Amino acid sequence: MRMMSPLDRWYSNRCCFCCHVRTGTIILGVWYTLINGVVLLILLSALSDPDRYHLPRSELSNDFDFTDDANICIATAISLLMILICGMATYGAYKQHSAWIVPFFCYQIFDFALNTLVAISVVVYPNSIQDYLRQLPANIPYKEDIMSMNPTCLVFVVLMFIGVILAFKAYLIGCVWNCYRYINGRHSSDVLVYITTNDTAVLLPPYEEAVTMPTKDPPPPYMSA
Repeated sequence: MRMMSPLDRWYSNRCCFCCHVRTGTIILGVWYTLINGVVLLILLSALSDPDRYHLPRSELSNDFDFTDDANICIATAISLLMILICGMATYGAYKQHSAWIVPFFCYQIFDFALNTLVAISVVVYPNSIQDYLRQLPANIPYKEDIMSMNPTCLVFVVLMFIGVILAFKAYLIGCVWNCYRYINGRHSSDVLVYITTNDTAVLLPPYEEAVTMPTKDPPPPYMSA
């Protein structure tokens, strides 16, 4: 009997709203594409009309060595790359090409790791939240109310918020990973059948070869006596 690995326990063909993992990955890829498309339009509008989206130098940190235009150009390039990655994931899930999903899955892992580092930094350096709030522009809504909170309570609220985000991102990573495994399983042409009487395994031929009828030689011609 084949032993179930720990990863197989988390494998499922269903995700949120009881839809298939392929459908969930397609919806996720389209959603990320739309978000990055909107961000790209905003960045392109900022490049075409710098005065509209320009922040005064007094509201920006003095540690920035790049100009606003350089930062917008970098953000535009990142948005274009994200649109490409999300489009590849959507196409790969729709056409059942698992290799196209890998870049999007790697991006999810990278994004999850960054959020985890943020949570760790909040625990190790709790005063960093207050420092970050002081660097924000003065017109941010409820900035003074948030800064007047108890530091311990503020750290707890931030950690709870980040924990919910990490749990949701981990669930989405699992959905994309299950879609990748599902597509690979559909494209697998070889099946291993384990015989329980001993430790040997029998490798079945591909389905196309199994259903093909073997050709027989024609009978010898009839010869009259």
